[in-house]
Amino acid sequence: MRAPSGTAVFFGGCVPASPREEHLAHDIGVLLAEYGFTLWHGGYNGLMEHAAKGAAEHGAPVVAVSVQNMPWGSFNPHVTDTILLPTMGARMHTFLDAADVIVAMGGGIGTLHELTAALWYAGNIRPVPVVIAGATASRLISFLRKERWVYESPTRPLSFLHRIDRATDLIPFITASHDAHRSKS
Repeated sequence: MRAPSGTAVFFGGCVPASPREEHLAHDIGVLLAEYGFTLWHGGYNGLMEHAAKGAAEHGAPVVAVSVQNMPWGSFNPHVTDTILLPTMGARMHTFLDAADVIVAMGGGIGTLHELTAALWYAGNIRPVPVVIAGATASRLISFLRKERWVYESPTRPLSFLHRIDRATDLIPFITASHDAHRSKS
C-alpha cells in the first residue's frame, strides 16, 4: 500500500444485488488501498463490508461515518475508526467535504440518498469524481438520465460523473485524485 493519500467515499447497500457486485465492491476496496486511499463508508454490512474487507486486507484505514444513537447494528469487523455525527445532514456533509473520489454502487433508499447528494454536491459545490460502479447503479443512472432527473447543461456539466464495470476502470479517476491531493501537500 502507498502512504495515505486521500479519502475515498464508498456508498453501497446492505443487500448486494449479486455475487458479481460483491466481488466488484471487494476489488474496489483493494484498488483504493493499493493507491493509498483511506476508505470511508457507512460501516455496516453488504457492499460496504465487501469494500471494507478489500481495503483492510491491503492495510488501508477503514472509517465508518454514521449518526449517533442510530440502532442500525454493529459496524463490520474491518472498521478501524469511527466518526459519529449528530444528524444525517452532518454525516452527508462530512462524507462529501472529505471526499477525493466517491464510488457508488447499488443499494436501498439510504444509498439512493447518498448518491443523489453526491451528484448534487459534485455538480454545484465541488466537482469531486462520482464513479458509478456495477450494473445496478448503472441502470439507476441510465434511468435518471432518461427521465431527465440528471442532465447536463451549459451551467451544470456532468464531467464529474463516470461509470465503471471493473475495479481497474477506476484507476484513471483515483490516480488523478491522488495526483491532485499530492500537489496540495
